[in-house]
Amino acid sequence: METSAPKLLLSVEDYLRDEADGTVRHEFIGGRIHAMAGASESHNLLSGNVFGSIHAHLRGGPCEAYMADFKVRLEINREEIFYYPDVVVACQRVGVAQYYLRYPTLLVEVLSPSTENIDRREKLLNYPQISTVEEYVLIAQETREVTIHRRSEAWAPRLLTAPDAVAEFRSITCSLPLARIYEGVL
Repeated sequence: METSAPKLLLSVEDYLRDEADGTVRHEFIGGRIHAMAGASESHNLLSGNVFGSIHAHLRGGPCEAYMADFKVRLEINREEIFYYPDVVVACQRVGVAQYYLRYPTLLVEVLSPSTENIDRREKLLNYPQISTVEEYVLIAQETREVTIHRRSEAWAPRLLTAPDAVAEFRSITCSLPLARIYEGVL
């Protein structure tokens, strides 16, 4: 009887080194890596619109916004996890390393067909386990739809779809009209 050898798990150190040297981004979950697909034009524009607005709003304050290639590191059940949120805000310097941060305040994911289930399920379960996370935001690409999950509201989804709706990121006192988020997209 033939048995297959177990897959070797990658160390955090090897993962970080490979990510710094590589051209393809990977998320890391408990020693296993998962390649990330390239972003569509809509995905890129949505991420850029949100990042640009938040970055300008935060200028001169204690919080910092990061985009796309900067990871969030967390530990769940003694497993190390690294995700690449589309936009992330940290309001403290503690836990910020060269390629990742540990203590985000706000996390934003733009939904893609290949990642939507992970963003809506896995990350919705994992991100709230970071004690500093106050809000997790999901932005749809195909339709004008923003979903905000807040710690202060027991992570219940708040769905915004109206053309004149405003997304309030209370954790950083920033309000963005959906028209600005979807500018150039829908």
